[in-house]
Amino acid sequence: MTIELTLDETLVLEPAAADLLFREGRTANKFTNDPVSEEQARSIVELVKMGPTAFNNQPLRVTYVRSEDAKERLVPHLAGGNQEKTRNAPLSAILSYDADWHEHFPTFNPGAQQLKSMFDDNAEGRHKLGNNNANLQAGYFIMAVRSLGLAAGPMSGYDAEALDADFFPEGNTHSFMVVNIGYPAEGAWGERLPRLNYDDVVTTV
Repeated sequence: MTIELTLDETLVLEPAAADLLFREGRTANKFTNDPVSEEQARSIVELVKMGPTAFNNQPLRVTYVRSEDAKERLVPHLAGGNQEKTRNAPLSAILSYDADWHEHFPTFNPGAQQLKSMFDDNAEGRHKLGNNNANLQAGYFIMAVRSLGLAAGPMSGYDAEALDADFFPEGNTHSFMVVNIGYPAEGAWGERLPRLNYDDVVTTV
């Protein structure tokens, strides 16, 4: 006998929390003028760092762009459709990964710090693991933003080479996403686009 359960019946958290994080969480394109506090910005990162990664490595680096001068540096690097909404967002974050993340092995995994040597002369391996896990942490970042009652507007439409040369001239930090953060304004999003069905994405063997 097959028992059909609704999603809410399988949740161990309140349905309202699932709504906030997943079902009603949206990518915002317009924000109110309400500021995002330094405490909120710090809380986002404090939540992100608790998410699982390979070896407990933490390659994600977050550059918060808050000042008007910094925004004017950031905006020209963005695709045209992303410029105005970024200029008007109360806070933006450049998400990047540290190409030398392995140097922190003694801190993030002291019991296995000998594994650092695997990556000392392996730039390709450092790039792959650093990029993959930083993108994983970016997912945690968006969920952390939502958990604080804020909305996130992640974007990949920008000139990464020019942005990195401007913000990370030392050359070992590589951006992969820009995220606007704030409280959604009226008209922050349009109609929600369809999602694939369970049977379209799941194979059980």
